[in-house]
Amino acid sequence: MSTTAPTTAGRPRVVRPSASSTTPVARRRVAVLPARLAGRVDAAVAATARFLTRWSVPALRVALGLVFLGFGVLKFFPGASPAESIAARTVETLTFGLVGGTAAVIFTAVLETFIGLTLLTGRLLRAGLLALAVAMAGILSPIVLFADELFGHGMTLLGQYVLKDVVLVAGAAVVAAVALGARLKLDA
Repeated sequence: MSTTAPTTAGRPRVVRPSASSTTPVARRRVAVLPARLAGRVDAAVAATARFLTRWSVPALRVALGLVFLGFGVLKFFPGASPAESIAARTVETLTFGLVGGTAAVIFTAVLETFIGLTLLTGRLLRAGLLALAVAMAGILSPIVLFADELFGHGMTLLGQYVLKDVVLVAGAAVVAAVALGARLKLDA
């Protein structure tokens, strides 16, 4: 908005309104824009929160299922899994030598494949989560049983492989909590 004012030479000059001379309507229009933008941001955040509340735990369940299924299936093929030797040694140590070698690896493969399938499909989920709780004790035990080999002179690649299982335990705990009745809910 501009107005014209006479000049001494008789030609009009353009006068721009200063911030103090703007009309209340113009000031309200300027103030509406940030409020409208804030409203849209709030709506987007609320929609994202609703989406995550609905889909984050099922997505976590499926992702964990894929990881367990992949690691389990690898153990059916001798030499294909980088964790084959540590799995055999761990099961042998935990069973006081009653189960060792190939039997330990096959047992681990069957257990992890079963867990993966239950997490992926959602069928027999409680049985799969129970198996997962038992498996987690075995999966994390190399951190204690073979700490010197895994972390002796800096973290080895096998140590990193075993340590990532802490994330799997945390994810499994969330999936188990929801499967047993816990619910995510949005605060109003």
